[in-house]
Amino acid sequence: MAAVTTVAALAGCANMDERQRGTAGGAAIGAVAGAVLSSATGGKAGTGAIVGGALGAVAGNVWSRHMEDKRRAMEQATQGTGVEVTRTADNQLKLEVPSDISFATNSAVVEPRLRPVLDGFANGLNSGPTTVVRVIGHTDNTGSDAINDPLSLRRAESVRNYLVDRGVRGDRVEVAGRGSREPLVSNDTAESRSKNRRVEIFLREPQQGG
Repeated sequence: MAAVTTVAALAGCANMDERQRGTAGGAAIGAVAGAVLSSATGGKAGTGAIVGGALGAVAGNVWSRHMEDKRRAMEQATQGTGVEVTRTADNQLKLEVPSDISFATNSAVVEPRLRPVLDGFANGLNSGPTTVVRVIGHTDNTGSDAINDPLSLRRAESVRNYLVDRGVRGDRVEVAGRGSREPLVSNDTAESRSKNRRVEIFLREPQQGG
């Protein structure tokens, strides 16, 4: 029965919205866990699956609702900036900064076009003070790793400092640099290199990994 519940829940996900998918996924996981636990303790697996599925559905829906609300808040905070807010496979929110908003070559200074995006983002963060932020800096392939690795980190740190100046607590913002190892596009033109000079911003709840 647990297997049937799992298959049914997952099969319906394609036609569900974000909140419904969370409910279905939680129900499926809860059903399997409930069946296993009930069987192991001498109870009826079917009954355990039903109870576990109900509890899992509640937990899944609560988490998805929270994620959905946070995503909507971020979308509203960055409205009109061209930023795309998406949910990753591991339940983080990712901000995709427009490709035409970049850092100058060999620079970690926040460009004027990026500042309004970060202003809106900071406002959204301050309305949800428990969210943890991770900023990852990137460079194009101009120069060596010895130059690009610390430069990418400085770019992430520049974003963090900008957010802190606008009221976001510094201990909420993690930073990392990836150098030129994760380009969005090839580095064969000036326009392409501009797209690769960027930061990616992720949000998660404190209890999550990542």
